[in-house]
Amino acid sequence: MEVICDQCQGKFRIPDEKIPAEQVVFISCPRCKKKLTLDTRANRPATISDPVKPLQVGISPDKNIIQTISSSAYDASEKPFDFLVSGVKTALVCESDSGILSKLRFSLKQMGYHTTEPESAMDALKKMRFHSFDLIVMNELFDCESSEDHPILTFLNELAMSVRRNIFVVLITTRFRTMDNMAAFNKSVNVVIHMRNLDEIAKILRRAIDEHQAFYSVFQESLIETGKG
Repeated sequence: MEVICDQCQGKFRIPDEKIPAEQVVFISCPRCKKKLTLDTRANRPATISDPVKPLQVGISPDKNIIQTISSSAYDASEKPFDFLVSGVKTALVCESDSGILSKLRFSLKQMGYHTTEPESAMDALKKMRFHSFDLIVMNELFDCESSEDHPILTFLNELAMSVRRNIFVVLITTRFRTMDNMAAFNKSVNVVIHMRNLDEIAKILRRAIDEHQAFYSVFQESLIETGKG
């Protein structure tokens, strides 16, 4: 079955054998997390008395393959945070080097971020299924040999723009100079930071995020003025 989210317009496919027949079920859109209702009964509208069963849908790390995760497979340990006060900034830090990770953790804490550190790309995608992060900082070779087909970057590139622009993505690299705008555009991230500049990451991030927010505040005002905001 092909499903289209009416909020972010994301399209994904669920194997027919994974969907309970003759029932009303709801799924969470893997992009924007909106709950969608599926009625698998033959041309009969749902009523308030009909049983509704949850069917969670997640993104597999193998590019854009969709896998269905049954509610019985729920694992609370996959949630990146147990509880957060509304308005708290969160960051997903994808780095396998313990020394670099410690440096990133310290800098982000100083900036007021609550961080979580996935062990692999699959683990990162699971955490992103449960939580929408404000900031994602990742080494371009995190859990892969090449950034050209990195599953996390692939997932982010396929998000609806209304969702993607609320996530600030930082790529840690040894190939590009810090704040190389053309490299950032090419990799579809917000900013690139060279490994040698990690000691100044807090200063670099504050500047880049301020510029990003200034741009989108003007963009949002333009949408409102044209009646699209």
